[in-house]
Amino acid sequence: MAIPLLQVDAFADGPFTGNPAAVCLLDAPREPSWMQSVAMEMNLSETAFLVPRADGFDLRWFTPAVEVDLCGHATLASAHALWEEGVLARGQHARFSTRSGWLTAEPKDGEIELDFPSKDAEALSDPPDLASALRTTVREIHKNRFDYLALLESEQAVRELAPDFAALGRLGVRGVIATAKADAGRDYDFVSRFFAPGAGIDEDPVTGSAHCFLAPFWSARLGRDELRGYQASKRGGYVRTRVTGARVKLRGRAITVLRGELRC
Repeated sequence: MAIPLLQVDAFADGPFTGNPAAVCLLDAPREPSWMQSVAMEMNLSETAFLVPRADGFDLRWFTPAVEVDLCGHATLASAHALWEEGVLARGQHARFSTRSGWLTAEPKDGEIELDFPSKDAEALSDPPDLASALRTTVREIHKNRFDYLALLESEQAVRELAPDFAALGRLGVRGVIATAKADAGRDYDFVSRFFAPGAGIDEDPVTGSAHCFLAPFWSARLGRDELRGYQASKRGGYVRTRVTGARVKLRGRAITVLRGELRC
């Protein structure tokens, strides 16, 4: 049986920007080992698997190495795929049951807005030696249940990072976010990069779930609920954020770059 499969650039301003995700539209659940094999075959930072249910869709995310609990760009790609393939009517909200609870997506002003949980964090008074792993000066370190966040001295420091990926992979967390306030005159408020070698991804191009951490972090420092972040990977991408209590709204665009079928 042929299974529809799309590759979608998420948080993208055009084709081949943002973060590519594969979206697999299933009609029934499949074994996790099969989904992991498909993710390895696709070899993208995330492959999303959707299964319809009465009240929405079950959604799971796999890197080439592991299943993850939360992924923003592959959720945005999934909503885009459902509308583009006519599974949902354009304008109809998409609802996803995931390992991080219910998530929703809706079209808004030419973009897609995701409703995600805010990931509160704590500052570490006795932090791990992230500075040596990142090979830079670190001003502050914070941690939530997924990731470390390292506040750096400047946007230039974030952009010039050349980390020790092996050392980062030994830290025992999903990933490490490096961030700084944007330089004056930029069209965004903060800059970031995201490294997850422990999950099989040295550097993720644009990480929606990291912005569940970044949004409240920078909102508290900049005094505004609505912000725009830029993830300064090689591909690069923008994420609009809005903090609403215990939730974060994430907004971006998505573009289908490939459509095909799985025949296994």
